[in-house]
Amino acid sequence: MSILKAFRGLRPPVNLVKQLASRPYDVLNSDEARIEADGNPYSLLHVTKAEIDLPRGIDEHGQEVYDKVVENFSKFRKNGWLVQDSEDNLYIYAQTMEGRTQYGIVGCTHIDDYFNNHIKKHELTRKDKEDDRMIHVKITNANVEPVFFSYPAHPEVDAIVSEFVKKHAPVNNFVADEGFGHHFWVIDDKAVIARLVELFKNEIPSLYVADGHHRTAAAARVGLEKRKFNPDHTGQEEYNYFMSVLFPDNQLKIIDYNRLVMDLNGLNITDFICKLNEVFIVDKKGNEIYKPCCLHNFSMYLGGEWYSLTAKPGAYTDSDPIGVLDVTILSNLILDPILDIKDLRTSKRIDFVGGIRGLGELKKHVDSGEMKAAFALYPVSMKQLIDIADTGNIMPPKTTWFEPKLRSGLVVHLLD
Repeated sequence: MSILKAFRGLRPPVNLVKQLASRPYDVLNSDEARIEADGNPYSLLHVTKAEIDLPRGIDEHGQEVYDKVVENFSKFRKNGWLVQDSEDNLYIYAQTMEGRTQYGIVGCTHIDDYFNNHIKKHELTRKDKEDDRMIHVKITNANVEPVFFSYPAHPEVDAIVSEFVKKHAPVNNFVADEGFGHHFWVIDDKAVIARLVELFKNEIPSLYVADGHHRTAAAARVGLEKRKFNPDHTGQEEYNYFMSVLFPDNQLKIIDYNRLVMDLNGLNITDFICKLNEVFIVDKKGNEIYKPCCLHNFSMYLGGEWYSLTAKPGAYTDSDPIGVLDVTILSNLILDPILDIKDLRTSKRIDFVGGIRGLGELKKHVDSGEMKAAFALYPVSMKQLIDIADTGNIMPPKTTWFEPKLRSGLVVHLLD
Protein backbone atom coordinates (compact mmCIF):
# COMPACT_ATOMS: atom_id res chain seq x y z
CA MET A 1 0.00 0.00 0.00
CA SER A 2 1.05 3.59 -0.59
CA ILE A 3 -0.36 6.39 1.52
CA LEU A 4 -1.50 9.48 -0.38
CA LYS A 5 -2.99 12.46 1.42
CA ALA A 6 -4.52 15.76 0.34
CA PHE A 7 -3.24 18.96 1.97
CA ARG A 8 -3.86 22.70 2.19
CA GLY A 9 -1.11 23.99 -0.06
CA LEU A 10 0.52 27.40 -0.01
CA ARG A 11 0.42 28.73 -3.58
CA PRO A 12 1.46 31.92 -5.33
CA PRO A 13 -1.07 34.24 -7.02
CA VAL A 14 -1.42 33.51 -10.73
CA ASN A 15 0.32 36.75 -11.73
CA LEU A 16 3.46 35.82 -9.77
CA VAL A 17 3.79 32.12 -10.58
CA LYS A 18 6.33 32.33 -13.37
CA GLN A 19 8.52 34.78 -11.41
CA LEU A 20 8.26 32.83 -8.15
CA ALA A 21 8.69 29.26 -9.40
CA SER A 22 12.37 28.33 -9.40
CA ARG A 23 14.63 25.47 -10.26
CA PRO A 24 15.51 23.10 -7.37
CA TYR A 25 18.11 24.18 -4.82
CA ASP A 26 20.58 21.46 -5.84
CA VAL A 27 20.58 22.28 -9.57
CA LEU A 28 22.24 25.66 -9.06
CA ASN A 29 25.30 26.71 -7.12
CA SER A 30 25.20 29.95 -5.14
CA ASP A 31 26.65 32.11 -7.92
CA GLU A 32 24.25 30.70 -10.50
CA ALA A 33 21.33 31.26 -8.11
CA ARG A 34 22.38 34.90 -7.60
CA ILE A 35 22.32 35.47 -11.34
CA GLU A 36 19.01 33.67 -11.82
CA ALA A 37 17.25 35.61 -9.03
CA ASP A 38 18.88 38.96 -9.82
CA GLY A 39 16.24 41.69 -9.96
CA ASN A 40 13.46 39.25 -9.06
CA PRO A 41 12.38 39.58 -5.41
CA TYR A 42 9.68 36.93 -5.96
CA SER A 43 12.05 34.07 -6.87
CA LEU A 44 11.75 31.20 -4.41
CA LEU A 45 15.55 30.97 -4.54
CA HIS A 46 15.48 33.67 -1.85
CA VAL A 47 14.05 30.94 0.39
CA THR A 48 15.72 27.78 -0.93
CA LYS A 49 19.17 29.39 -1.35
CA ALA A 50 18.99 32.38 0.95
CA GLU A 51 22.77 32.91 0.85
CA ILE A 52 22.13 34.87 -2.36
CA ASP A 53 20.87 37.74 -0.16
CA LEU A 54 24.07 37.80 1.91
CA PRO A 55 27.68 38.70 1.03
CA ARG A 56 29.51 36.42 -1.40
CA GLY A 57 31.70 33.79 0.20
CA ILE A 58 29.47 33.30 3.24
CA ASP A 59 29.14 29.73 4.52
CA GLU A 60 25.91 28.57 2.89
CA HIS A 61 25.32 26.24 5.85
CA GLY A 62 25.92 28.94 8.47
CA GLN A 63 23.42 30.34 10.96
CA GLU A 64 23.16 33.67 9.11
CA VAL A 65 21.88 31.85 6.05
CA TYR A 66 19.32 29.85 8.02
CA ASP A 67 18.14 33.06 9.72
CA LYS A 68 17.70 34.62 6.28
CA VAL A 69 15.68 31.59 5.16
CA VAL A 70 13.22 32.15 8.01
CA GLU A 71 13.06 35.89 7.35
CA ASN A 72 12.45 35.48 3.63
CA PHE A 73 9.88 32.69 3.99
CA SER A 74 7.97 34.83 6.48
CA LYS A 75 8.12 37.76 4.05
CA PHE A 76 6.76 35.64 1.20
CA ARG A 77 3.74 34.71 3.31
CA LYS A 78 3.23 38.16 4.83
CA ASN A 79 3.35 39.82 1.40
CA GLY A 80 0.79 37.40 -0.03
CA TRP A 81 3.29 35.82 -2.44
CA LEU A 82 2.34 32.45 -0.96
CA VAL A 83 -1.28 32.01 0.18
CA GLN A 84 -2.73 28.91 1.81
CA ASP A 85 -5.70 27.10 0.27
CA SER A 86 -8.78 26.91 2.47
CA GLU A 87 -9.37 23.18 1.94
CA ASP A 88 -7.31 20.01 1.57
CA ASN A 89 -6.62 19.39 -2.12
CA LEU A 90 -4.61 17.18 -4.38
CA TYR A 91 -2.95 18.81 -7.37
CA ILE A 92 -1.81 17.84 -10.85
CA TYR A 93 1.56 19.09 -12.07
CA ALA A 94 2.36 18.45 -15.73
CA GLN A 95 5.58 19.23 -17.58
CA THR A 96 6.15 19.47 -21.32
CA MET A 97 9.55 18.96 -22.94
CA GLU A 98 10.21 18.46 -26.65
CA GLY A 99 6.53 17.73 -27.32
CA ARG A 100 6.24 15.12 -24.55
CA THR A 101 4.06 15.81 -21.47
CA GLN A 102 4.17 13.91 -18.18
CA TYR A 103 1.40 14.25 -15.56
CA GLY A 104 2.14 13.99 -11.85
CA ILE A 105 -0.17 13.94 -8.84
CA VAL A 106 0.94 16.29 -6.06
CA GLY A 107 0.04 15.11 -2.59
CA CYS A 108 1.57 14.09 0.69
CA THR A 109 3.20 10.74 1.37
CA HIS A 110 3.77 9.25 4.81
CA ILE A 111 7.13 8.99 6.53
CA ASP A 112 6.25 5.44 7.63
CA ASP A 113 6.28 4.43 3.97
CA TYR A 114 9.84 5.73 3.80
CA PHE A 115 11.02 3.81 6.85
CA ASN A 116 9.20 0.56 5.98
CA ASN A 117 10.53 0.70 2.40
CA HIS A 118 7.20 1.14 0.64
CA ILE A 119 9.03 4.19 -0.74
CA LYS A 120 11.99 2.56 -2.43
CA LYS A 121 15.38 4.17 -2.95
CA HIS A 122 18.13 3.55 -5.46
CA GLU A 123 20.84 5.97 -4.28
CA LEU A 124 22.91 6.47 -1.15
CA THR A 125 22.61 9.81 0.62
CA ARG A 126 25.26 11.95 2.26
CA LYS A 127 24.59 12.88 5.88
CA ASP A 128 25.85 16.47 5.47
CA LYS A 129 23.37 17.09 2.65
CA GLU A 130 20.58 15.40 4.61
CA ASP A 131 21.39 17.55 7.64
CA ASP A 132 21.26 20.77 5.63
CA ARG A 133 17.85 19.99 4.15
CA MET A 134 16.61 18.76 7.53
CA ILE A 135 17.46 22.13 9.06
CA HIS A 136 15.68 23.86 6.18
CA VAL A 137 12.51 21.81 6.77
CA LYS A 138 12.62 22.43 10.52
CA ILE A 139 13.14 26.20 10.42
CA THR A 140 10.46 26.79 7.79
CA ASN A 141 8.20 24.09 9.27
CA ALA A 142 7.42 23.23 5.68
CA ASN A 143 8.32 21.17 2.66
CA VAL A 144 9.18 24.15 0.49
CA GLU A 145 10.31 21.94 -2.38
CA PRO A 146 8.67 18.67 -3.50
CA VAL A 147 10.32 15.31 -4.03
CA PHE A 148 9.99 13.50 -7.34
CA PHE A 149 8.51 9.98 -7.10
CA SER A 150 7.36 7.41 -9.60
CA TYR A 151 4.83 4.60 -9.29
CA PRO A 152 3.78 1.65 -11.48
CA ALA A 153 1.34 3.09 -14.00
CA HIS A 154 -2.28 2.29 -13.18
CA PRO A 155 -5.09 2.54 -15.80
CA GLU A 156 -7.72 4.05 -13.50
CA VAL A 157 -5.32 6.60 -12.02
CA ASP A 158 -4.33 7.56 -15.58
CA ALA A 159 -7.98 7.85 -16.56
CA ILE A 160 -8.88 10.05 -13.58
CA VAL A 161 -5.99 12.42 -14.25
CA SER A 162 -6.72 12.54 -17.98
CA GLU A 163 -10.42 13.21 -17.45
CA PHE A 164 -9.75 15.96 -14.90
CA VAL A 165 -7.27 17.69 -17.20
CA LYS A 166 -9.73 17.57 -20.12
CA LYS A 167 -12.54 19.11 -18.07
CA HIS A 168 -10.60 21.83 -16.23
CA ALA A 169 -8.29 24.58 -17.33
CA PRO A 170 -4.96 24.72 -15.47
CA VAL A 171 -4.71 27.40 -12.79
CA ASN A 172 -1.06 27.93 -13.79
CA ASN A 173 0.34 27.52 -17.26
CA PHE A 174 3.70 28.95 -18.33
CA VAL A 175 6.85 28.20 -20.28
CA ALA A 176 10.03 28.66 -18.24
CA ASP A 177 13.17 30.26 -19.60
CA GLU A 178 14.70 26.89 -20.55
CA GLY A 179 11.71 26.29 -22.85
CA PHE A 180 9.86 23.66 -20.80
CA GLY A 181 6.13 24.00 -20.15
CA HIS A 182 4.77 23.84 -16.61
CA HIS A 183 1.03 23.28 -16.03
CA PHE A 184 -0.80 23.05 -12.70
CA TRP A 185 -4.34 22.05 -11.69
CA VAL A 186 -6.09 22.04 -8.31
CA ILE A 187 -8.15 18.90 -7.59
CA ASP A 188 -10.79 20.14 -5.15
CA ASP A 189 -13.46 17.53 -6.00
CA LYS A 190 -13.77 15.45 -2.82
CA ALA A 191 -14.96 12.34 -4.66
CA VAL A 192 -11.98 12.45 -7.04
CA ILE A 193 -9.60 12.96 -4.12
CA ALA A 194 -11.13 10.07 -2.18
CA ARG A 195 -10.87 7.70 -5.15
CA LEU A 196 -7.22 8.57 -5.83
CA VAL A 197 -6.38 8.09 -2.14
CA GLU A 198 -8.17 4.73 -2.19
CA LEU A 199 -6.38 3.57 -5.35
CA PHE A 200 -2.95 4.40 -3.96
CA LYS A 201 -3.79 2.68 -0.68
CA ASN A 202 -5.09 -0.52 -2.22
CA GLU A 203 -3.48 -0.90 -5.64
CA ILE A 204 -0.13 0.94 -5.72
CA PRO A 205 2.27 -1.31 -3.78
CA SER A 206 5.36 0.91 -3.89
CA LEU A 207 6.65 4.34 -4.74
CA TYR A 208 10.11 4.94 -6.16
CA VAL A 209 12.33 7.93 -5.47
CA ALA A 210 13.23 9.31 -8.90
CA ASP A 211 14.91 12.55 -7.82
CA GLY A 212 15.27 14.02 -4.34
CA HIS A 213 16.77 11.32 -2.13
CA HIS A 214 18.23 13.91 0.27
CA ARG A 215 14.99 15.90 0.52
CA THR A 216 13.05 12.67 1.13
CA ALA A 217 15.42 11.51 3.87
CA ALA A 218 15.42 14.96 5.49
CA ALA A 219 11.62 15.22 5.52
CA ALA A 220 11.29 11.76 7.02
CA ARG A 221 13.86 12.54 9.72
CA VAL A 222 12.06 15.76 10.68
CA GLY A 223 8.78 13.88 11.04
CA LEU A 224 10.43 11.27 13.22
CA GLU A 225 11.97 13.94 15.43
CA LYS A 226 8.65 15.76 15.84
CA ARG A 227 7.02 12.49 16.90
CA LYS A 228 9.52 12.04 19.72
CA PHE A 229 8.71 15.45 21.16
CA ASN A 230 4.94 15.08 20.97
CA PRO A 231 3.57 13.03 23.89
CA ASP A 232 0.12 13.05 22.26
CA HIS A 233 1.37 11.78 18.90
CA THR A 234 -1.29 9.87 16.91
CA GLY A 235 0.39 9.34 13.52
CA GLN A 236 -2.08 11.58 11.72
CA GLU A 237 -0.38 14.91 12.44
CA GLU A 238 0.70 16.89 9.38
CA TYR A 239 4.38 16.41 10.23
CA ASN A 240 3.99 12.71 9.45
CA TYR A 241 3.61 13.63 5.79
CA PHE A 242 5.80 15.29 3.20
CA MET A 243 5.04 16.77 -0.21
CA SER A 244 5.66 14.58 -3.25
CA VAL A 245 4.93 14.65 -6.97
CA LEU A 246 4.00 11.17 -8.20
CA PHE A 247 4.46 10.30 -11.88
CA PRO A 248 3.52 7.01 -13.57
CA ASP A 249 6.66 5.15 -14.60
CA ASN A 250 5.64 4.86 -18.26
CA GLN A 251 5.60 8.64 -18.70
CA LEU A 252 9.11 9.29 -17.39
CA LYS A 253 12.29 9.45 -19.41
CA ILE A 254 15.76 9.19 -17.90
CA ILE A 255 18.47 11.14 -19.68
CA ASP A 256 22.09 10.05 -19.97
CA TYR A 257 24.57 11.10 -17.28
CA ASN A 258 28.03 11.37 -18.79
CA ARG A 259 31.63 11.39 -17.55
CA LEU A 260 34.71 13.59 -18.08
CA VAL A 261 38.18 12.53 -16.95
CA MET A 262 41.14 14.83 -16.38
CA ASP A 263 43.95 12.49 -17.48
CA LEU A 264 44.76 9.03 -18.85
CA ASN A 265 46.67 7.90 -15.76
CA GLY A 266 50.05 8.39 -17.45
CA LEU A 267 49.12 6.62 -20.70
CA ASN A 268 49.41 8.14 -24.15
CA ILE A 269 46.40 7.92 -26.47
CA THR A 270 47.77 4.97 -28.47
CA ASP A 271 48.46 2.86 -25.38
CA PHE A 272 45.10 3.80 -23.84
CA ILE A 273 43.18 2.70 -26.95
CA CYS A 274 45.23 -0.49 -27.05
CA LYS A 275 44.02 -1.33 -23.54
CA LEU A 276 40.43 -0.51 -24.55
CA ASN A 277 40.67 -2.98 -27.42
CA GLU A 278 41.06 -5.81 -24.91
CA VAL A 279 37.47 -5.44 -23.64
CA PHE A 280 35.72 -3.25 -26.22
CA ILE A 281 35.14 -3.24 -29.95
CA VAL A 282 36.64 0.17 -30.73
CA ASP A 283 35.45 2.01 -33.84
CA LYS A 284 36.81 5.47 -34.69
CA LYS A 285 33.96 7.76 -35.84
CA GLY A 286 35.90 10.91 -36.77
CA ASN A 287 35.10 14.46 -35.70
CA GLU A 288 31.30 14.23 -36.01
CA ILE A 289 29.56 13.80 -32.64
CA TYR A 290 28.70 10.16 -32.00
CA LYS A 291 25.86 9.25 -29.62
CA PRO A 292 25.60 5.77 -28.03
CA CYS A 293 23.04 3.67 -29.93
CA CYS A 294 22.11 1.02 -27.34
CA LEU A 295 22.98 -0.54 -23.99
CA HIS A 296 26.66 -1.44 -23.60
CA ASN A 297 27.64 0.92 -26.41
CA PHE A 298 29.60 3.99 -25.30
CA SER A 299 30.72 7.16 -26.98
CA MET A 300 34.25 8.43 -26.27
CA TYR A 301 35.77 11.77 -27.26
CA LEU A 302 39.55 11.85 -27.13
CA GLY A 303 42.23 13.75 -29.01
CA GLY A 304 39.71 15.52 -31.24
CA GLU A 305 38.10 12.26 -32.37
CA TRP A 306 34.87 10.45 -31.49
CA TYR A 307 34.88 6.70 -30.92
CA SER A 308 32.24 3.99 -30.51
CA LEU A 309 33.07 1.53 -27.72
CA THR A 310 31.00 -1.65 -27.55
CA ALA A 311 31.65 -3.90 -24.55
CA LYS A 312 32.62 -7.40 -25.62
CA PRO A 313 30.39 -10.29 -24.46
CA GLY A 314 31.72 -11.82 -21.28
CA ALA A 315 33.11 -8.51 -20.02
CA TYR A 316 29.93 -7.80 -18.03
CA THR A 317 27.07 -9.66 -16.33
CA ASP A 318 23.56 -9.04 -17.66
CA SER A 319 21.99 -11.19 -14.93
CA ASP A 320 23.16 -8.77 -12.21
CA PRO A 321 20.90 -5.67 -11.86
CA ILE A 322 23.95 -3.55 -10.98
CA GLY A 323 26.46 -5.29 -13.24
CA VAL A 324 24.27 -4.75 -16.30
CA LEU A 325 24.33 -0.95 -15.87
CA ASP A 326 26.57 0.89 -18.30
CA VAL A 327 27.86 3.08 -15.47
CA THR A 328 29.07 -0.10 -13.77
CA ILE A 329 30.61 -1.45 -16.97
CA LEU A 330 32.44 1.84 -17.56
CA SER A 331 33.81 1.80 -14.01
CA ASN A 332 34.74 -1.89 -14.05
CA LEU A 333 36.39 -1.90 -17.48
CA ILE A 334 37.89 1.61 -17.82
CA LEU A 335 37.73 3.96 -14.86
CA ASP A 336 39.03 1.56 -12.20
CA PRO A 337 41.50 -0.81 -13.94
CA ILE A 338 42.91 1.55 -16.56
CA LEU A 339 42.50 5.07 -15.16
CA ASP A 340 42.73 4.18 -11.44
CA ILE A 341 39.56 6.13 -10.61
CA LYS A 342 38.06 3.98 -7.87
CA ASP A 343 35.61 6.17 -5.93
CA LEU A 344 33.32 8.32 -8.04
CA ARG A 345 32.16 10.21 -4.96
CA THR A 346 35.59 11.42 -3.88
CA SER A 347 37.90 11.39 -6.91
CA LYS A 348 38.94 14.84 -8.14
CA ARG A 349 39.93 13.43 -11.53
CA ILE A 350 36.38 12.85 -12.78
CA ASP A 351 33.40 15.12 -13.41
CA PHE A 352 29.82 14.50 -14.50
CA VAL A 353 27.61 16.24 -17.07
CA GLY A 354 23.87 15.70 -17.45
CA GLY A 355 22.85 14.73 -20.96
CA ILE A 356 20.43 17.66 -21.14
CA ARG A 357 23.49 19.80 -21.92
CA GLY A 358 24.28 17.74 -25.01
CA LEU A 359 27.41 15.91 -26.14
CA GLY A 360 28.80 19.17 -27.49
CA GLU A 361 29.34 20.14 -23.85
CA LEU A 362 31.64 17.14 -23.44
CA LYS A 363 33.60 18.10 -26.55
CA LYS A 364 34.01 21.67 -25.29
CA HIS A 365 35.58 20.56 -22.00
CA VAL A 366 38.04 18.25 -23.76
CA ASP A 367 38.94 20.69 -26.55
CA SER A 368 39.68 23.40 -23.96
CA GLY A 369 42.29 21.17 -22.34
CA GLU A 370 40.40 21.22 -19.03
CA MET A 371 39.63 17.50 -19.46
CA LYS A 372 41.44 14.75 -21.35
CA ALA A 373 38.59 12.47 -22.40
CA ALA A 374 34.82 12.19 -22.29
CA PHE A 375 32.51 9.18 -22.12
CA ALA A 376 28.82 9.35 -23.06
CA LEU A 377 26.49 6.58 -21.89
CA TYR A 378 23.20 5.16 -23.10
CA PRO A 379 20.53 6.24 -20.59
CA VAL A 380 19.28 3.97 -17.82
CA SER A 381 15.67 2.80 -18.23
CA MET A 382 12.90 3.10 -15.68
CA LYS A 383 12.74 -0.71 -15.66
CA GLN A 384 16.39 -0.88 -14.61
CA LEU A 385 15.79 1.69 -11.86
CA ILE A 386 12.76 -0.20 -10.53
CA ASP A 387 14.57 -3.57 -10.70
CA ILE A 388 17.43 -2.15 -8.65
CA ALA A 389 15.13 -0.57 -6.07
CA ASP A 390 12.99 -3.72 -5.81
CA THR A 391 16.04 -5.91 -5.17
CA GLY A 392 17.35 -3.54 -2.49
CA ASN A 393 20.39 -2.57 -4.53
CA ILE A 394 21.96 0.87 -4.83
CA MET A 395 22.92 2.49 -8.10
CA PRO A 396 26.43 3.84 -8.56
CA PRO A 397 26.77 7.63 -8.15
CA LYS A 398 25.56 9.91 -10.94
CA THR A 399 23.58 7.29 -12.82
CA THR A 400 20.21 8.93 -13.52
CA TRP A 401 19.29 12.39 -14.75
CA PHE A 402 15.60 13.26 -14.91
CA GLU A 403 14.41 16.16 -17.01
CA PRO A 404 12.45 18.40 -16.79
CA LYS A 405 13.29 19.22 -13.18
CA LEU A 406 10.35 20.02 -10.93
CA ARG A 407 9.83 23.75 -10.42
CA SER A 408 9.74 24.68 -6.75
CA GLY A 409 7.11 27.12 -5.49
CA LEU A 410 4.02 25.99 -7.39
CA VAL A 411 2.81 24.65 -4.04
CA VAL A 412 4.32 24.39 -0.54
CA HIS A 413 3.30 22.04 2.28
CA LEU A 414 3.18 23.25 5.90
CA LEU A 415 3.90 20.75 8.68
CA ASP A 416 1.27 22.07 11.09
